[in-house]
Amino acid sequence: MMKRFRWSTILVQAALMVVAACATPVATEMLTPTPEPTAAQAAPAAGNAAAPAEAPAAQAGQGRLDTILARGELICGVNESTRGFGFKDENGNFNGFDTDFCRAIAAALFGDATKVTFRPVSSQERFTAVATGEVDVLYRNSTWTLTRDSKEVGMEWVGVNFYDGQGMMVRKDSGIQSIDDMDGATICVQSGTTTELNLADVFNDKGLTFTPVVFEDAPKTTEAYDQGRCDGYTTDKSGLVSQRLSLTTPDDHIILDDTMSKEPLAGAVAQGDPIWADAVRWIFYGLVNAEEYGVTSQNIEEMKNSENANIRRLLGVEGEMGAKLGLSNDFMVKVLQAVGNYGEIYDRNLGPDTPFNLPRAQNALWAEGGLQYAPPFR
Repeated sequence: MMKRFRWSTILVQAALMVVAACATPVATEMLTPTPEPTAAQAAPAAGNAAAPAEAPAAQAGQGRLDTILARGELICGVNESTRGFGFKDENGNFNGFDTDFCRAIAAALFGDATKVTFRPVSSQERFTAVATGEVDVLYRNSTWTLTRDSKEVGMEWVGVNFYDGQGMMVRKDSGIQSIDDMDGATICVQSGTTTELNLADVFNDKGLTFTPVVFEDAPKTTEAYDQGRCDGYTTDKSGLVSQRLSLTTPDDHIILDDTMSKEPLAGAVAQGDPIWADAVRWIFYGLVNAEEYGVTSQNIEEMKNSENANIRRLLGVEGEMGAKLGLSNDFMVKVLQAVGNYGEIYDRNLGPDTPFNLPRAQNALWAEGGLQYAPPFR
């Protein structure tokens, strides 16, 4: 009885499986017709042969790089009023430390550092301009912070190109020697910046009172201070050095020794484009590595014959480093020919032969006691 029951059960189950197998396609075809693809599903993403409705993050990043290449120019968000970093001169030309990193990216992508459109953005609108795709990359003396690195703001930071700290400028005849002497002072500060927040933190920690006089951009802040509307003017020390030169009598003002904060200034792109972020990041790292290896704008051809494997990979002689980033293998040759290495960029815009004469300090290479350190091309 047990055997007959077992075989009969098996025969019934097999019959049911056959019926189900035969019936399923018919039911599916009759009751659930295949839907027409949506426009988003049918249309390929820019720069890709085809794209699913929700492209993986890597494809989204590749799309950004491809879009820029297809456009034929880079759009870089910059400052236009901070001499030495990002400044638009009377002829409409942009120059400065940050703008040279934009040119470096253009050189890497197109072999031509002039294929970049500089888009001035204010401190209030800069991150929105990146997140919405109005600009491809931001190099605008912007501080890398946790909030700005989170999904709340949506930036991805691509290497600290200038280590800075917040300072305070006052008049020489004010008698102020340090921030401790500024209880009750009025202070000019720009809105929408870490500077504004740091000012409140430092004065509160010291038990000092102050009255902020807030402006939306650096020129208005500088003008108000120059007119005597504030006892002090606070921003990053590099910014103070720059803005001091635009005062009516620069020698009447000093920058206090106090450093009120850490201000790692860095380039940024929108989150979600890892391939584009990697390309921008490694262009910057290539500039730092080039200085460390002694590769300059003047000795590239000679250095191509170096037996140092690090230099050979950097210059695309071996290793196919560029291909891993979606760039040509000699992308750093193009960059170095156009703008030089990190040290050359620094000296040209901020060094001893400029009105700023900013010591390298933290921005020296790690081997020279500074903080500039780049991962290896390997």
